[in-house]
Amino acid sequence: MPRLTGRIFLKLITAVLAVLITCLVAVDFMAARIAEGTYVDTLKAELSQKCNILALDEASMLADNKHLIAVARAAVGRISIVRRDGLVLADTEQSPGKMDNHSNRPEIVQALKGGVGFDKRLSTSVGINYLYVAVPSPSGALRLAVPLKEVQTQVNVIRGHLLTATGIAFIPAILLTAFFARWVSRKLGQIIDYAAQLAQGNFQARLNVTGSDELGILGKKLNETGEKLEAMFEQLEREHSELEKLERVRKDFIINVSHELRTPLASIQGYTETLLDGAIEDPVHNIKFLNIISANAARLGSLIADLLTLSRIELGITKFQFASYYVMGLLQGCQESLIPIAAKKQIDLVIEGVPLEADGSYLEVFCDAEAVHQVLSNLLDNAIKYTPQGGRINLQSRVFDHPEHKIPFVEISVRDTGAGIPQEDLPRLFERFYRVDKARSRELGGTGLGLAIVKHMAKAHGGEVGVESAVGSGSRFWFTLPTRDIGLEEIQTLQPELTASASS
Repeated sequence: MPRLTGRIFLKLITAVLAVLITCLVAVDFMAARIAEGTYVDTLKAELSQKCNILALDEASMLADNKHLIAVARAAVGRISIVRRDGLVLADTEQSPGKMDNHSNRPEIVQALKGGVGFDKRLSTSVGINYLYVAVPSPSGALRLAVPLKEVQTQVNVIRGHLLTATGIAFIPAILLTAFFARWVSRKLGQIIDYAAQLAQGNFQARLNVTGSDELGILGKKLNETGEKLEAMFEQLEREHSELEKLERVRKDFIINVSHELRTPLASIQGYTETLLDGAIEDPVHNIKFLNIISANAARLGSLIADLLTLSRIELGITKFQFASYYVMGLLQGCQESLIPIAAKKQIDLVIEGVPLEADGSYLEVFCDAEAVHQVLSNLLDNAIKYTPQGGRINLQSRVFDHPEHKIPFVEISVRDTGAGIPQEDLPRLFERFYRVDKARSRELGGTGLGLAIVKHMAKAHGGEVGVESAVGSGSRFWFTLPTRDIGLEEIQTLQPELTASASS
């Protein structure tokens, strides 16, 4: 992290310094041209004034060469006096007789016309670059020349002062830039480091970046991205776990179905072969064998019917007809259908504690009456099978407020006086094919799917199931139903819920 921050800081400060140096070069270039132009314009004005003054003393300078040289030194320049025809009458740097005719020199041309002439060029007579200024004089034109080297020296001095001032002015900018670059590099370093953590799968990490600037907003967005990735990853893990559970359930289901089908099929096949081998003529055993075949065929039919019921619920094929029904009516209908079976074992099957509305009428539940009848029948059938002769089974119900749906629900329970169930078996009772006592369950004709159907039916109604039991104290199985419509026909999420519940 420090090395990354240092690299970002170095790049930022280098980029800013490059910009500042570029600006400094541009300032120098522009300042040099402006300074040179300003200085030359000022110098032209000064030289014009000097030329006009010197023109008044032209006769003395022509008469005395020493005086001409003295005046030139005082004027700090080269003096030339040119006749109207371009002939040089006097010059402080060169013998007039050796000089060319100056009638074509730009500054002389302008002066001979009565104006002030200017020009910058290389002198052919002395080989030096001059700034020439010429004005009209009694003889023709008087010219004063200053070496451009001197002009450039003064311009360089001005440039130096400007560059020094500009450099000093840049110092605060450099310091401020360094501070800003360090601040930005630190934030960028944190963001890059956080992005690297996300890339490595550390979705729990969070970026400690505040502020409403662009980097602060970027940090917040990255944190939001991290939260979403974490949620998605957790969801994927849950789904993967559920898929693994479902795969285990599928394998167990296939194994269990194969086993459950194999046992009665083997019995049917064995006794059928025995009958075909001659036992059908045996009056002592043929009826017994046929009864065994019939019992196993009935068991196969029950198993297939229960498997089809479970499959239809899980696949969403079962179409429930939801409506409001009296709790008392549902309980009485199921009681009446099973009283004959209970009576064979001298078991009392009674209804007690049915809740009423505030006006005294029976409470209603919103359900599919046939599905609830099947749930109650499965629970009562199990209770009758495992309750000893002379026992008692109670059908009970109570009202409670559902914490999620915020409406009253009804809990319907079946309590028996059987042997009870060990605590270690309770969590798995609603699984397919799970039996506490496998041998006795098969002896009593159970398929091992009754409680799984109860669980799925209750889930399809938006309810729950549960069991309370202890060895020697009987058992209480219960399920819940809503008292009003909770939109089950519009909810399309029952299938995942039912499928997931199969693995619980």
